Amino acid sequence: MFLTIKKIPKTYWSSKKPLNLKPKVSTFLFLCLGLTLFGLGEGLLLVSLTGASPWSVLAQGISLHIDYSIGLITFFVSLFVIFLWIFLNQKPGIGTVLNAAIVALMIDISLFLIETPESYILQIFMAIFAVLLVGLGSGFYLISNLGPGPRDGLMTGLQKKTNLPIALVRVFLEITVVSIGWYLGGTVGIGTLLFAFGVGPSVALGLYLVGKIFR
Repeated sequence: MFLTIKKIPKTYWSSKKPLNLKPKVSTFLFLCLGLTLFGLGEGLLLVSLTGASPWSVLAQGISLHIDYSIGLITFFVSLFVIFLWIFLNQKPGIGTVLNAAIVALMIDISLFLIETPESYILQIFMAIFAVLLVGLGSGFYLISNLGPGPRDGLMTGLQKKTNLPIALVRVFLEITVVSIGWYLGGTVGIGTLLFAFGVGPSVALGLYLVGKIFR
């Protein structure tokens, strides 16, 4: 069962090391595909108007106070998070940089091109589909093994510094971020809950499917 996965699968196109500055073309393409799907999923969750992922709630909240798009703010937040890595002895890879750029771009494209369904039921279905897309995108992105995303690197860096359980660190980060975003006016709703409880199993499913297809 995909829920029992404990480590990232390896495929013929996986990079042998995260800090690989000259990956295979296939590795690079699958990385970009994964990040595109990931960003599209984040964008669709916002488009559904049912809530957003914690970091998107933060970006949405900030966007209400300064005249920048949610995607652009997501990019700047990612750069700030990567800057914090300096104090955590973390090293960014190609995947880290592309994560910040592609995810932010896809969020803005989704918000610009895709309309919110009129029916609330369809909005919920869109939110569920969005979470599944994030999971599938994560499968491609993580299996590429070209460096963690900005938020994942922050999580693992803090875990090493504090020696607290990684689950506790992740929950602390997500609650802090979504609380700040909500205070600033970001949308918190059932979509936020769907993401919070569904993204774990969704990522596990994405890893399982990608690993099974390309093994």
